[in-house]
Amino acid sequence: MIGIDLLEIDRLERALERRPRLAERVFTEAEREYAAARARPARHLAARFAAKEAVVKALGLSGGFGLREIEVVAGEPPRVRLSGRAADAAAGKSVEISLTHSRNLAAAVAIAETS
Repeated sequence: MIGIDLLEIDRLERALERRPRLAERVFTEAEREYAAARARPARHLAARFAAKEAVVKALGLSGGFGLREIEVVAGEPPRVRLSGRAADAAAGKSVEISLTHSRNLAAAVAIAETS
């Protein structure tokens, strides 16, 4: 299965300004630290949010889990670490992601394949 997501970076920036605790609910500590070390943190958080949504789509998940159960681990290439219900849904599958961003948009693709 394949999942894809696209997000306007400004939209996430505005949401984080309006709801300061949103970042804690959606992103792991490691994801927040990675983004905070960059010139425009919201750009990197937006790419991670898009990756989380792409993984949700690739795994066919619906409610009952938290986006923090899907963690984007920095590296070349970035990888995904799953826990909780997301890990259960991915049992027996490998999940690969690809992230990209421009000045205004962040996007991600996830592929979930049987191992």
